[in-house]
Amino acid sequence: MSVGPSRELAELDDHALLQLHQEGDAEAFGEIFRRHRDRMWALALRTTRDPEMASDAVQDAFLNAFRRAGSFRGDAQVTTWLHRITVNACLDRLRRVKPTSDIADHDPVEPRDRHTSVDVRLDVRAALEQLPEGQRLALTLVDMHGLSVAEAAQVLDVAEGTIKSRCSRGREAMARLLGLGEDGTDGVRG
Repeated sequence: MSVGPSRELAELDDHALLQLHQEGDAEAFGEIFRRHRDRMWALALRTTRDPEMASDAVQDAFLNAFRRAGSFRGDAQVTTWLHRITVNACLDRLRRVKPTSDIADHDPVEPRDRHTSVDVRLDVRAALEQLPEGQRLALTLVDMHGLSVAEAAQVLDVAEGTIKSRCSRGREAMARLLGLGEDGTDGVRG
């Protein structure tokens, strides 16, 4: 199967592009990269919480995907496969990093006004960072990136029930950390 200019590549689905790449097409993987780089960057940034580390992890992930395209079995979506490779690249980088300071050495941040969207995002990010890694990754994939429970289970290589459990426990912990009541409100009656 030979495809000419990039315009024609853009019309192919991810599976066809990966097949072309495996057959030696020099342009096919570039199209996969263009389609998925932003989403993988967002995933890496949420996973590592460090832009430089996220960039390195995304680069590692796409290099691994490029080199190991032959290992793609086709039983999942290409995007799910890329999510898994990206999460693994992030976790590899995170495991290599040793903390440079103890969190107890830092003064707590002043409470923020919860009425602005920026502050709410910062509060959510701070709460997310306090969750155990498994819960944080499950919530990031399912709630922030919109993957199904089944897709997230494939990405993290765990059972679907594990994803459901981690999401449930993570959401409960997030509600507590954000000071929300069981009904999702801040507990203030008006």
